[in-house]
Amino acid sequence: MVGTKTCGIILIMAILFLPCCSDDVEDTYANYAAFFVCTTVSTIPQLSSALNGWGMFITIRYSGGKYLFTDESGNCTTINPTALTDYSSFVLGLSGFIVGLPNVPELGSDTSTPVCFDLACPNCYEEFSIARNLSLGESGFASCSLCERTYDLNNLGIVSDGDGGISLLRYHISYSGNTMVINN
Repeated sequence: MVGTKTCGIILIMAILFLPCCSDDVEDTYANYAAFFVCTTVSTIPQLSSALNGWGMFITIRYSGGKYLFTDESGNCTTINPTALTDYSSFVLGLSGFIVGLPNVPELGSDTSTPVCFDLACPNCYEEFSIARNLSLGESGFASCSLCERTYDLNNLGIVSDGDGGISLLRYHISYSGNTMVINN
């Protein structure tokens, strides 16, 4: 039987050594600003499909004063900012978003929930400080034409082809009824 004093020493040592491992852990969510609200999900076919269909993903970008919702086949719906919700300013991370419902639930979960990644290649951004947009491919993959990495959107955005590197930058997303909110 271990004495109370020994248990106390072991507990103190465990607490002291706990922070030393934290530098090796990759954060799940990005540290960049992101805020986007859409209260009309059902009126945007690409977004509705991506949030309700397993393994489907779309991009959300801002261009020419409008929001563009584009699926992997290139089908696009253009929406005026005021049509999304009461007008407020949105922040689309570094470059825009990739949104979808992975066909594989996250570790420790029984069901798949929507995910949101930044549209910028995180490795190009880290190395060159440029927000290089990724291209959506079929079957839940996104690729970068500059560094030639491919990311698996169904598997937490990890690098699945090309040189190793960091996973896609991720943002918090919630979806309920007809409303989707992305924030950080």
